[in-house]
Formats: sequence, structure tokens, C-alpha cells
Amino acid sequence: MRTYHCLTLLIWTYMFHIVDAIPLQEKANNYLPSKRTLDLTKDNGKMLRRSKRGWMWNQFFLLEEYTGTDTQYVGKLHTDQDKGDGNLKYILTGDGAGSLFVIDENTGDIHAAKKLDREEKSLYILRAKAIDRKTGRQVEPESEFIIKIHDINDNEPKFTKDLYTASVPEMSGVGTSVIQVTATDADDANYGNSAKVVYSILQGQPYFSVDPESGVIKTALPDMSRENREQYQVVIQAKDMGGQMGGLSGTTTVNITLTDVNNNPPRFPQSTYQFNSPESVPLGTHLGRIKASDPDVGENAEVEYSIAEGDGADMFDVITDKDTQEGVITVKQNLDFETKILYTLRVDASNTHLDPRFLHLGPFKDTAVVKISVEDVDEPPVFSKVSYLIEVDEDVKEGSIIGQVTAYDPDAMNNLIKYTVDRHTDMDWIFSIHSENGSIFTLKPLDRESSPWHNITITATEINNPKQSSHIPVFIRILDINDHAPEFATYYETFVCENAKPGQLIQTVSVMDKDDPPRGHKFFFEPVPEFPLNPNFTIVDNKDNTAGIMTRKDGYSRNKISTYLLPILISDNDYPIQSSTGTLTIRVCACDNQGNMQSCNAEALILSAGLSTGALTAILLCVLILLIVLFAALKRRRKKEPLIISKDDVRDNIVTYNDEGGGEEDTQAFDIGTLRNPEAREDSKLRRDVMPETIFQIRRTVPLWENIDVQDFIHRRLKENDSDPSAPPYDSLATYAYEGNDSIADSLSSLESLTADCNQDYDYLSDWGPRFKKLADMYGGDDSDRD
Repeated sequence: MRTYHCLTLLIWTYMFHIVDAIPLQEKANNYLPSKRTLDLTKDNGKMLRRSKRGWMWNQFFLLEEYTGTDTQYVGKLHTDQDKGDGNLKYILTGDGAGSLFVIDENTGDIHAAKKLDREEKSLYILRAKAIDRKTGRQVEPESEFIIKIHDINDNEPKFTKDLYTASVPEMSGVGTSVIQVTATDADDANYGNSAKVVYSILQGQPYFSVDPESGVIKTALPDMSRENREQYQVVIQAKDMGGQMGGLSGTTTVNITLTDVNNNPPRFPQSTYQFNSPESVPLGTHLGRIKASDPDVGENAEVEYSIAEGDGADMFDVITDKDTQEGVITVKQNLDFETKILYTLRVDASNTHLDPRFLHLGPFKDTAVVKISVEDVDEPPVFSKVSYLIEVDEDVKEGSIIGQVTAYDPDAMNNLIKYTVDRHTDMDWIFSIHSENGSIFTLKPLDRESSPWHNITITATEINNPKQSSHIPVFIRILDINDHAPEFATYYETFVCENAKPGQLIQTVSVMDKDDPPRGHKFFFEPVPEFPLNPNFTIVDNKDNTAGIMTRKDGYSRNKISTYLLPILISDNDYPIQSSTGTLTIRVCACDNQGNMQSCNAEALILSAGLSTGALTAILLCVLILLIVLFAALKRRRKKEPLIISKDDVRDNIVTYNDEGGGEEDTQAFDIGTLRNPEAREDSKLRRDVMPETIFQIRRTVPLWENIDVQDFIHRRLKENDSDPSAPPYDSLATYAYEGNDSIADSLSSLESLTADCNQDYDYLSDWGPRFKKLADMYGGDDSDRD
């Protein structure tokens, strides 16, 4: 269905009863009622005749924000089919129908039921139709029309921000752009001047201005100084209706800050500064601070200090404290009150970051005078050097002066100085010093080989004020004197093979010397003068501080001579010449065809090269078995403990026999038949008190005749053992087995007590002390006890 759009305030339009509606654009261009008949041809070729129909209504614009008491009349819908008899009913549909817009179904009058706001919705599209109340049939096809809301100036301009923040460099020219503010008006910009905004400045003159159309804020005064005023608050107004009276307006605030530029030089608050300094202050000491003020901020206020000129430019220095922007006066060289007591300096303070635009304002620096007074203090003695190096020969005599140190009192008093050696640096008291003149002398002999350097400390003290003292290190180097003879560098185990040929090298020897000659060592080797020509060996000097030992004859026999001693005279080339004789021991050994030593004399220094692994294993196993047997024997002996353990009583040896035996009838403890019949001993038995060794062969003794006297037997055995070189140096059987018959003391053996004619008296055992109390009770009691 086609619709009809009406753009005029009030138009009566007549519609014809046709199948299709006339286009809206065509109807809008024809304000007079029109009648036309159209013939439309369909596919079947039948002709349709278009009948006349007509709508009649008021087409309208509606003002927003209506404030009247009655509903606002919008317009009227009417069709030429309405005869006024109330048979037709008008129906309104579309935007706001029934809520915002209501229609009188009998008359077609439309009213606005509520207050409308163009800013919420500016155009409403509605549709109208008329129906027969009786039949319900549409007498007119549905038609579309528009209600447009006309704008009124009911919205003030609003800025995009309530508060603006901006900055502009100080000293900027007039018209420098600062910031642009923007305000918008919700009213219709196409209808009147309701949305036309004009900007003006309410606060901030005469410093700033605003462009009325663009809202750009600009500087209005030249050379505004941040140092005078930094912050500005500007109020901008935006007014609609082109700024005319009756227009609505809105405001915003702009905070403008002037940023700093380097347009101010530094300035000292005073022209002269005065500082005092003791003459004893160490280097680098801070004497005082000076500061030049700069009203600028940030890097524009950074100041650098320097000494321009003055008689103390080489004695003092000034450094810049970056945190406080102060100049610190420091000591550059040692001060001396006796030399100069007052110094005058000229110190410059200048900006480090200059702005070329403001160089015409003058030099960006300032100068101040700094005066420094030196105060006198009692200073310690001063040595003529920071350290001393003394070189002395190691053969210097005790008490010899080896060097001297000097110190003086720098004060005007010029006090006397006393010198001492710090004994913490000379614990052995090798050196001493004359307290008056500082001469250092020796107390003990020096030896470079044991201590080539001595580092001592000398103290200089004022006699009148012992608290004032100074210390100085003295390095004493001991110079070498050729006082040591060269000697073999190591012990040489030298051998020569029995099958050696003449001219074979059997050993190369080298020597060492504790001395350290400046030109290096040079040693010479030669035979000793007592044996200038050795028939067995030749000494060859290799000229490189080594010597070779060469064989001189064909073959050596260790059966004739097993060891040769070869003395070698070794000398150096320093002054005085030192020499020594080193004796080289050369053993004659059996060797294989390749010259490998196999054995020397009765001992093999090196195992034969042909010894198999099995043989080595067997030897080690035998040694291990012997060690186990020896350990077991020692363990068995330790298990037996004596009756009396104390070692203080000399009579303890009376009980070291452990067992007296069971008498003549006891044949298990000891068989004395061997003494009576020496031949009963087995020849194959070895000694039980020594470990058998294969290298000692058991010597078979000459059999003795039967029933020989025991004393004679022991004497003979003792003689045989004394004359036997293979016998050990101890033999209890040969020395203590026979007591003899002429002993004064009676026998204590219980064997003889059975044959005694009378009882013995053992009461004396009670006098021997508590150790023999048990024996005294056993033998010194009554008869019943003895039984």
C-alpha cells in the first residue's frame, strides 16, 4: 500500500477510490484535489477501472514542551465518504498512537496527550484508516502521515568537560594558543538559532582571551612571568541563540599553569663568604657550602660551581651537590699554617641549561669571593719520605749501621724527635735504631736464605708531646752473599750392571745452591784431588749444571765389590767460590739383557721382570698367613694376666711365673726330662721365642753323652749360643734354667718342702706388708691350717 506525505501545515486532499494509491511525492506536489482514472492491464488482458476515493485531514507541525492545561490539538482526519451520520470510525496506529497521540473515532480529530520533547524524538510516523461501523469494512485504504515536532530553545550549551587543565610557557607572546574548549547544544541546529553557540570569557582577563566561534583560549598579555604568578583560573561561557539576549548559557573552568623557562640567572645572596680550616685536615675535607639562588625550577635552575681565579685555586676545589644545588668547598692539597694562613678564591655559579631565546637578558652566572683562613695545630713529625728501602749484605756484622730515617716537626716550635722501632714488626729484635739521629743498625746476624726481606715500622715521636707521633714503613732487602756450597739436588740411588760396557751412562746428577747470584748459577763437576783418576767411572761435566757418570771398564763383579763410592767435587762460579764434595753410592747389580736391574747383593731392589702374576700372588698369600699367625700368638699371650698388676713393687717378679706346677707327679706342666736327656729333643723343632726366618739356618749341635751333668750341659749350650752369630741376643733357657747349688737363699719350691725333716717358720711373711698377707695366712698359721 502506498502512503501519502504532506509537508504543509494544513492541506485538504481528495483521494479517489482506486486499487493503488497515488504516490506521496506526487500528491505532495499537487495541493489541489485531483481526479484521475487509470486503466491497468493485468496478465489476463482484462481492463480494470480505477474508481475515485479521497482522504481529508489537517497535516501539521507540533511544538515541543507544550505547557497548556488542555491537550494540544494536532490535526483532523476526514474522508469524503464520511456523510456525518456517524457510520464511519477513524482508527490511528503507528508511533505513539494511543499513548502520545489520541484520535476522536467519530470526528478524526487528533490530540497530543503528553508533553513532547524534540530532543528525545523529533518525528512520528502514524497510519490512519476509516471503517464502516456496521459492516466493519474499510471504506478507505490505510494511509500514512507524519507529525513533526518543532524545536524550541529549551537546552543550554554544555561543555565536554567541567574542568579543563592547560599550560603555556611563560614569556609567551600575545595570541599564543593555550587550549580549545567545546560546548554542544541539544536543540535543533536546523531550526532557528537555538543551537548556535557563542563563547565568551567571564574570568581571566586581561591575561587570556577566547575565540567566540572556535573556543580557542589564547594569551592576551605579553611576557607573563611564572616567577610572579604561576596559576590562572579562567571561566569560559558558551551561549546559544548566537549570544543574543534570552539565549541559554553554560560555563566551564580552565586552570592554566605557566611553565618555566630559563629566563633568570643564578644569584649569590652575598658577595663574600668566610671559612676557617685547621692545617691538619685531610685531603677532601668539606670546609663549607655556598649557594646561588635561581628562581627558575627544574633543569633551568641547575647550577654548576667552579673556581675562576684566586691564590688558592691549586689548594682548594669546589664540587656541585646535585641534590641541594650547593657548591662545596673542599681541600685539594695539604695546608700548612707556617707557609700561608689566608687564601682568597673567586667562585662562579652558572646555569647548565641555557635558552637561546633569553640570552639577551644577560650572562647567566654570578661570582662570589670565598676567603679561607688556616688555623695552626700541633702537628706530628713528618718524615722526609713516604717509605724507605734499605739494601744490606747478609754478611754484615752485628751492630753495623745499615740506613737512616729522618723526620722533623713542621710546627714553629720545632720540637725534638725521638725514633723507635715498632716491636710488633720486629718480634725477633733483629734491628734497632738510634733514638736521636734515626740510624738503623743490626742486632743479630742476617741470613738471606731464611728471610730475604724484613719489613719494619719506625715511629717518630715529639719529646715534649708524646701524643704527636708518626709511623713510616722501612723495607730492608737482604742482598745475597755466596756463603753456601752447592750440593746434590736429591739423593741418588745409582747402580751399574755387572755386564755393563765401557762408556755407558749410568746416572745424571744435578745440584742446587741456596744462594742466588745475580748472574745465575754456574756449577762445575770434577773428581776430588785425592783421586784424580778413577779406574771404574768417569765424571763428565755437561756444561749445563749437570754431570754424567760413565762406566770406564768392561764388566763389574758384585762378588768381588758390591758397592763403589764415587766422590765428586762440585763448585760454583760466584765470589768467593764455594765447593763441596758429594759422594755417589753405586751398587753392582745383576741385570737382564735389556739393562733392567734384577737384584743387588742379597736383596732384590726391583722384582725380576720375568716374575709371573701367580708367583706374586703366592708371596702375598704367605705374608698374609704369617701375619695372621703372629696376631693369634700375641692375642693368646695377652689373655694371661699376672696375679699382681702393680708395677711399683719390685717383688712383683716373684709371681710372674704364673704357675708353680703340680710337683714331681705333675708331668703335664713341664717335662724336665729334656734337661736330663738332651738328645730326646727333635732336631726339626724351631725356637719358640723368636719368629723363624729362612735366611737363618738351624745349626745342628753335637750330641752329648747320656747322664751328663745339667750344669755342664747348660754351660756348653751357653757357650755355643755366645759363639753362634746367627743366634738371637736373648735365650731364657741358656741363662736362667739352672739356679746352682751354692745359693745362700733357700728354695721356695714346694717340691723340697715335702722332704724337709722339720717344719719351716713362715711368720716373717707377716712383716712383708699387706701384699703378702694371703701367703702369711696360708703358711704362717697353726697346724690345722697348714694341713
